[in-house]
Amino acid sequence: MTDHHLAQLNVARLRAPLDAPAMAEFLSLFKPINALADSAPGFVWRLTDGEADDATSIRPYGDDVIINMSVWESREALWDFAYRSAHLDVLRRRREWSLRMAEPYIVLWWVPAGRIPAVEEARERLERVRRDGPGPAAFTFRQMYDPVGHLVEM
Repeated sequence: MTDHHLAQLNVARLRAPLDAPAMAEFLSLFKPINALADSAPGFVWRLTDGEADDATSIRPYGDDVIINMSVWESREALWDFAYRSAHLDVLRRRREWSLRMAEPYIVLWWVPAGRIPAVEEARERLERVRRDGPGPAAFTFRQMYDPVGHLVEM
């Protein structure tokens, strides 16, 4: 374990309200994908609303946008969950349930190990990537930085 963990926020603008019939399959995937995340190597934490086992009621960007926020031990741990597990199948189908966004919808940043970031911090990091592009304080998988701020060659 290192002295830093990787936090991530991603947002999705929904095609329909979550209680619409068109979203039923999407909702049915939450429990198994969240369980997969919770048991994935390198998983540290994910945002929930405190009542349900997800964060769908937390809507800092408005009623039509849902967020997902989590913390991982490393870039590799997050990458493996996102792109080398059953999560990828859901990710490939995201356009069925969410609209294409012209602006960045994901941000990554390092936090000291043991610290859970607040939603407002995550929002600030996403806004930074949208405004300034990737940098040491807010970046994406395409342009990654290490915890001390050096660009990582992929």
